[in-house]
Amino acid sequence: MVLMAKTSTATQGLRAAIERSGYYPALVAEAVDASVSGEPVVAYLVNQETTFDANEVRRHVTVLVLTRTRFLVSHTDEQGADDSSPTPYATTSTESVKIGRISSVVVSRVVANPESYTPGALPREVVLTIGWGAVSRIDLEPAACGDPSCEADHGYTGSSTADDLSLRVSEAADGPDAVRETLAFAEALSAATAATAATSAHH
Repeated sequence: MVLMAKTSTATQGLRAAIERSGYYPALVAEAVDASVSGEPVVAYLVNQETTFDANEVRRHVTVLVLTRTRFLVSHTDEQGADDSSPTPYATTSTESVKIGRISSVVVSRVVANPESYTPGALPREVVLTIGWGAVSRIDLEPAACGDPSCEADHGYTGSSTADDLSLRVSEAADGPDAVRETLAFAEALSAATAATAATSAHH
């Protein structure tokens, strides 16, 4: 038996979470390990989704990893046999982003009965959106002035949104632990980007 080099608790937790997901753990763990490259893991999130496409059930797993210097995203999808392959297959992709490149971390919380909300209560649903400039969405609409009788062409107005990754978890579909883990990862990522921004400001 070959003994592994001593790994941090977070790294061991990440491997255990990948194993628990039960979604091609050897394949997913190998891709994630290669991407982490031995760097200590600060925080992680493993999210599995099941989609129903016509008569097929497809699974997809996203693994997010935060190290001291990078944010790593790994996606693994399974596909049924098709024209390109006589057997079912899986595709794994990993992306490594420097912490300083992350431009936004958006956490949307859906809370039931907000009038009776108590601090610390778990949201019913959380959507985590992370942007680092790989994908930008531009929403345009005709610009208007405040005068309802004005018929002049004011051109267009719009907004540009960094929307590289969007992950939705709900208590009903994924369980309270998944919601809690998503919030914790978002907090760790926000803290890391804030620390990087503060360091950059001092230079």
